[in-house]
Amino acid sequence: MGVFASLTYQDVEAALTFLEKAFGFSRAETGRDANGSLSHAVMSFGDGMVLVQPDSPDELHGTHLGHGWVYIDVEDIDAHYSRAEAAGATMLGAPHDAPDAGIRGYSCRDPEGNLWSFGTTLKLDFIHRLDKKRKAE
Repeated sequence: MGVFASLTYQDVEAALTFLEKAFGFSRAETGRDANGSLSHAVMSFGDGMVLVQPDSPDELHGTHLGHGWVYIDVEDIDAHYSRAEAAGATMLGAPHDAPDAGIRGYSCRDPEGNLWSFGTTLKLDFIHRLDKKRKAE
């Protein structure tokens, strides 16, 4: 069992290429419909996955273009920022420390407007404090 994000795109092929180049994702699975069009893709990053699908505004859930927001933990935030910026991500600010949250991170948008936030843990004690808080609840 697991939880993973699902994002829709007008140009799924371009989205997959962007996610690989800008953020370091890998294609774990792709599926095609009877016409040969890409029906879905599963992109992996570490232990996480993102489902990528074509937008289907006339179906049950309607359109979701540009409405996704995904947070991903990375090891070297500054190198990741440089990679994403070089690949054409719309940067929303330089990497910055958020000491209260115990992370250093940045956010950007992909070519179709989805929001991506990336961070790295500043202190191991933050994880321990969060774990204690969860157990107390």
